[in-house]
Amino acid sequence: MIHVHEPIQIPGIHAGSCVTIGNFDGVHVGHQTLILRTRDAARAMGIPSVVVTFDPHPLRFFTGKPHPPFITTPPQKARCIAALGVDALLTLTFDAALAAMTPERFVEEVLVHGLGVRQLFIGYDYAFGKGRTGNFSLLAQLGGRFGFAVEQLPPVLVDGVVVSSTRIRDLLLAGDVWAARALLGRFHCVEGTVVPGHRRGGAVLGFPTANLLLTDELFPKTGVYCAWAEWEGIKHPAVLNIGFNPTFGGDVLSVEAHVLDFSGDLYGRHLTLHLVQRLRGERKFAGVEELREQIARDVALARSVLSLPEAKA
Repeated sequence: MIHVHEPIQIPGIHAGSCVTIGNFDGVHVGHQTLILRTRDAARAMGIPSVVVTFDPHPLRFFTGKPHPPFITTPPQKARCIAALGVDALLTLTFDAALAAMTPERFVEEVLVHGLGVRQLFIGYDYAFGKGRTGNFSLLAQLGGRFGFAVEQLPPVLVDGVVVSSTRIRDLLLAGDVWAARALLGRFHCVEGTVVPGHRRGGAVLGFPTANLLLTDELFPKTGVYCAWAEWEGIKHPAVLNIGFNPTFGGDVLSVEAHVLDFSGDLYGRHLTLHLVQRLRGERKFAGVEELREQIARDVALARSVLSLPEAKA
């Protein structure tokens, strides 16, 4: 997959394309169904498959605030989409000009003239254009005018509930990363560069930790989690704390991961943590010894959970 910001950069686009469009935050199983349908149709027609998305998120543009929190950062989203085998990801800059575009103008300029769309796939609740006035009915009309087909896919259900980014955010904010996996199709990840921390993990507690430089992504409810820590393509079992270190009087959110059975240097490495299960909430301990004993119990429980077949990343 190539990642571009202009349609002209997509190889073979002169022959037309199959397109799907959306914010795709989380690239959850509903999004995956839509993207795979686009990919398969494009392959059958011998033309490029293109996923169109936006940066920044339209809500962030309109509010000027970092909300909603991303389930996936833009690089994570791009990797998840690439794994589905599409030909191109087109990220459009969502600015005042794009926000002011009518649905008709967006279709004509971006989809028709830019991408040569021959078939367009949208989700059951997709709306676009100025005031979100564009919908399936309008797209069908425009498709008739410009010569492209439009297919609207029904919602994807898991355990009788519609899969949505909102539902996934709610589960993550409640700490239920295990349930979120069914909707995401994978374990939720947090990632970042390993930086020096307070140097308490190994020296004080006997459990050295990798401290992540936090990014602008969605962090689950504070607490202790078991996870798979990944760097250089290899996953290692880990237990981590997402929280404020109340035992030491902390007031800044941090992510500290203890990689099991590993004693090397991780400083400066990019670490991805695949969160499997929340083990307990964060709490203040009476002292270092009580905290050390609890961490030992956390490690034992993490080993047990991560040994389960359904916990494999």
